[in-house]
Amino acid sequence: MTDPLSAMLGLGLFGIACLAFTEKILPAPPSHVLLLFLGMTRSPDLATLCVLLAATTFGSTTGCLFWYAMGRRLGPARADALVGRFGRYIFLRHATYAGFARAYRRNHVRASLVAQFVPTVRNYLPILAGALRLPVLPFALATLFGATLWNTGFLIAGYSMRGSGHDLLVVAFRIIVVLLEMTALLALRYRRLWWPRLGPARG
Repeated sequence: MTDPLSAMLGLGLFGIACLAFTEKILPAPPSHVLLLFLGMTRSPDLATLCVLLAATTFGSTTGCLFWYAMGRRLGPARADALVGRFGRYIFLRHATYAGFARAYRRNHVRASLVAQFVPTVRNYLPILAGALRLPVLPFALATLFGATLWNTGFLIAGYSMRGSGHDLLVVAFRIIVVLLEMTALLALRYRRLWWPRLGPARG
């Protein structure tokens, strides 16, 4: 464990919430690795696991609201240009961003919820929500619900592996593979949110 991570964990629930917030800003370590680690090492019982869930969900949602505020400040044109220029460095393809822009315009609550289950997208799509001036309350509630489901799954997975001798990095790698498969399935399931107008947009 690195010294900064140890220092943050030494702050208790506040430090854990800050880690969840920071992961939304700069996704290192990835959220699933952080949540697995917390579930494996910081949750001796179910009551503590519930407290960890509340702290991490608060941090995750606050991080999304930070990006939402940044998006409102940037506006649609500058946010689009920023993703077009730097998105590839954070594995956020401009085509994916543009697809979710169309999805947000069609059904912003559903798009905000689905975004929470797509790696990398879940970190930075709130910029788009803010840039489009989506109503903050529905966005926040959808994000909160999605983050709760995401965090619950990985915290429970980590909790179930306590004392099992599993290597965290190996487990994290396997989960990355599962996440990629899940992303593909979500893309297929919700393709109608953004793909119908993709052809005309290209023309």
